[in-house]
Amino acid sequence: MFRSIGNAVVRHPVWTIVAWLIAAVAIVATAPSLPSNSDESSFLPKSYESIKAAELQEKAFPSAFTPSAIALYQRTDGGKLTASDQQDVARIASELGAKHIDQVQKVVPGQPSKDGRYALILVQMDSKNAGQPKQSDAAKVLRDDVKELAKGTHLDVKLGGSAAQALDQQDSSTRGQALIGIGTFVIILVTLLIIFRAPILAVLPLILIGLVSAIANGLIAYATKLFDLQANSSISSILIVVLFGVGTDYFLFLMFRYRERLRAGDEPKQAMVNAVARVGEAIASAAGAVIIAFLALVLSTLGFLKQMGPALAIAVAATLVAGLTLIPAVVSLIGPKVFWPSKSWQREPENARFAALGRGVRRRPALTALASGLVLIALSLGTFGYNATFDLASGSMPKTKESMVVQDEMQKAYSAGAAAPTDVYLSSTDGKPLDKTAFDAYTRKLGAVDGVASARMTQLNKAGTTADFTVTLKYEASTDKAIDAVAEVRDVAHSNAPDGTEALVGGMSSIYKDIDTAVNHDYRTVFPVAAVLIMVILGLLLRSVVAPWYLIASVGLGFGATLGATVWIFQEGQGHSGLMFMLPVIMYLFVVAIGTDYNILMIARLREEAREGRDPREAAGMALRYAGPTVAAAGFILAATFATMMLAGNSLLTEMGFAVSFGIAIAAFVMAMFFTPSLTALIGHAAWWPGHGDRAAEPAVATGALSAEPVSGASQETVAHDASGRGR
Repeated sequence: MFRSIGNAVVRHPVWTIVAWLIAAVAIVATAPSLPSNSDESSFLPKSYESIKAAELQEKAFPSAFTPSAIALYQRTDGGKLTASDQQDVARIASELGAKHIDQVQKVVPGQPSKDGRYALILVQMDSKNAGQPKQSDAAKVLRDDVKELAKGTHLDVKLGGSAAQALDQQDSSTRGQALIGIGTFVIILVTLLIIFRAPILAVLPLILIGLVSAIANGLIAYATKLFDLQANSSISSILIVVLFGVGTDYFLFLMFRYRERLRAGDEPKQAMVNAVARVGEAIASAAGAVIIAFLALVLSTLGFLKQMGPALAIAVAATLVAGLTLIPAVVSLIGPKVFWPSKSWQREPENARFAALGRGVRRRPALTALASGLVLIALSLGTFGYNATFDLASGSMPKTKESMVVQDEMQKAYSAGAAAPTDVYLSSTDGKPLDKTAFDAYTRKLGAVDGVASARMTQLNKAGTTADFTVTLKYEASTDKAIDAVAEVRDVAHSNAPDGTEALVGGMSSIYKDIDTAVNHDYRTVFPVAAVLIMVILGLLLRSVVAPWYLIASVGLGFGATLGATVWIFQEGQGHSGLMFMLPVIMYLFVVAIGTDYNILMIARLREEAREGRDPREAAGMALRYAGPTVAAAGFILAATFATMMLAGNSLLTEMGFAVSFGIAIAAFVMAMFFTPSLTALIGHAAWWPGHGDRAAEPAVATGALSAEPVSGASQETVAHDASGRGR
């Protein structure tokens, strides 16, 4: 199949390129805009208690005041607020409400802090548009207006709250994407220049993958609209890295093999056909593993991951098609001039370092497997210290952003949970009015929960069938202590609800509690499903039942080593309270799926060497010698491109960038180069049971001759490879 694809593309390169350009123009011109949602509650399905509580609030208390923005005032000299200052705050609140800013429904003064140094203005926005870009726009107008209205007073004002956080997150994301994009381009350009010493080859993948990126983004927008998925600003940053990192990987897989075939004496166009025929299966299998793993995220209960899975799968699928069609078409059109001005492509390098590594694996496979395995196990020990954190807002932007400063100052001036109180909704199950005499006892029960600062009954709906008890926690809503406290509040609220009533607990801490539950569900569902599907891909590629087991086990060890190292660096080394809650899921999929690419490339080359009559140990050594440079180059570029996410300036992308780049480095330089080939050498022919994937093929023609088509599975490459392994 892959030889047929190669033949068709190389025979009609211009038409292939034209088809891609037409597709790009059509998709980009007609694709809908990609919406974005930063509302944490939108991550969860409606079956969770926090979402049920939010829906009940909308029905029972449609005019309930839930601030979307908070203006925090203090004196410029840091002293206590005077009566005149309080009057200024009230005046500003009145004038701000009179402006009728889009999305703003109500503006009221809040309670001053106990120490008298802070005052609040609370702004309610349309709850139906929570987390949408239009509320970020409203926050921008509000921020400008509150500062303008405070001029001429002794007050300093900052705007915080969820809408302001979404605005700051959007600004931070835009800056981060720019830095990531520039960093990715520079790394790919410089690395390819060093590898090939050819400017055309350095620039070519950036241009081609840029075209693929435009098409992929359009297709993602279509899918998002068609399946009503939730979008998130962080996905754009990840997409840049996935498209250019993975795309460059497949470009390298193809170009290294194309160069080999030219060195073996193939005519340029036939060299490309042979390259696609031989490495196409490895690229398709590698991409298939990545796509399958990303699609497993559809099983997630979190909207963020449900959107990320299909989006990344579409991106990789587009990259795969480009790797098998667009790249071969363009390169075959240019021919060997693509390597200009370098002459090194014409002669085979000694690959002395990789040849030495190959000899080491061949001579001491047991020692190599043991040493590399112990490194992975030692790093994996750090996973026992893993702790999750749920503060997406502060995780996705620097602490210096205005909304983050407001959050920190409010925690000091007020009860830490005052900015996001927990609400307990007590409802009648038979439609009769609630017994008000039971409210005091119920309030005392809620207030007695460990971690609760205060509890009070704040409102009753008109029918008297639903009561709202506001519970203020001692801790900021996203902390572990707040999540533990709200779990106990739920237990007390449910168990002490009077007969004929039902209690639902809502608020941000309740949402975070449900997200925690959802993530744990995803660990139990997404991880094994992705692993099984990747094993199926490996089994189909290798025609083996045995090899997929130890290959996926090695990648699992790589995941453990990556998570352990990330815990030690960020939790132990930098003192973070925890890692972002979705990090293990993302890390698992990137490290397991993309890390499998290098295992596939190495094991496919090892099988190829074995088919030429080499015993298992010699085949492992030769595979490392010839596939090692490709894995090293691809692994370095992909790890470095993911590391550019650390330039974004927020903890979420910093942690993600480090974890995925470290995991890819482990996959390329420990698993693929040492652990996998040494294990395969030790297991020997049994690794290919029940098939005979490593059996030597019958030669199609005399040694050294070339045929236009392979016979009995032996390609031109096979017969052009002499017994010493030279001629590549």
